[in-house]
Amino acid sequence: MDMRIGRRVSRGMLPLLALQTFSEYYRSERKPPITAALIAANTLIYLRPAFLEPFIPPIDEVWFNPHLILKHKDLKRFFLSAFYHIGEPHLVYNMLSLLWKGIQLETAMGSVEFASMVASLLALSQGITLMLSKSLLLFFDYERAYYNEYAVGFSGVLFAMKVVLNSRSEDYSYVHGIIVPSRYAAWAELILIQMLVPGVSFLGHLGGILAGLLYLRLKGTNSGSNPLTILIRGLTRAVNWPLKFLCDLFRFQRGRISGRGTVGGNRTGSTAQSGVWRCQACTYDNSDLLSVCEMCGTGRTGNGLSSLQWNHDSDGIPLDELRRRRINRFGRW
Repeated sequence: MDMRIGRRVSRGMLPLLALQTFSEYYRSERKPPITAALIAANTLIYLRPAFLEPFIPPIDEVWFNPHLILKHKDLKRFFLSAFYHIGEPHLVYNMLSLLWKGIQLETAMGSVEFASMVASLLALSQGITLMLSKSLLLFFDYERAYYNEYAVGFSGVLFAMKVVLNSRSEDYSYVHGIIVPSRYAAWAELILIQMLVPGVSFLGHLGGILAGLLYLRLKGTNSGSNPLTILIRGLTRAVNWPLKFLCDLFRFQRGRISGRGTVGGNRTGSTAQSGVWRCQACTYDNSDLLSVCEMCGTGRTGNGLSSLQWNHDSDGIPLDELRRRRINRFGRW
């Protein structure tokens, strides 16, 4: 039974995808949001609902074609082609694979690390595929077969995710009915899909496997951290360092020039703060670089106290005297 969803006519596979996704998330203790968002994004791009039509380029503008990408430096084709699919079976097969791999990886890694990994694998797989097709053209003159090939789909990223997921597994996996060690499952699937499914992108899948291996290598040499996370952290530090240096320099110059302090409540003895002396007259804490009180102008003695002695007959200096000194000091009322 056909069913119209958005601008596409579903033949019953999309409702099954929705049901399977709901079932997996219902049974899962954690609900991985990035995996769900990726499935939703791929599905919405395929369905092209009317309210998103102005924002979704047609598939003719995003085909992954090495010749056009290099000729026009077309980043739209480079990145967006992974999120497009040419038919319902293509979409559903990839999304079910993403559902299975994404839930496991995101639950184990955390959503932030998983999102960073997916972005890294997307860029690496597309970049490696581009380099492979260009190399085949330069060294073997394979122009028509690979350099001018048109391809779309998320399968390159999925092959890379399979490599990451099975990298330390000692188990065995079924690949189209054949039992193979899990760590080699991606290579077996690469060969079998190429034999059983005509028209698939061999270089796109191979680029995904190589991207997964490169990602693991980079992650291993950087003490287990995500390469993209390391890059972002490094850029953040590079931007923050001059700002931190300027802020520290400004604070140092401000403290050195102005000697700002605080008015304390203890009127006898010096403050315990290093590099600060307390005026005996007004209890203002001054910088050690100053010889007179910044607040009232009272001179500093050798013991760290102000030279003015308290009037034992009263609670402090007369108000008129303090007022006169502050006027003389600051030149204003």
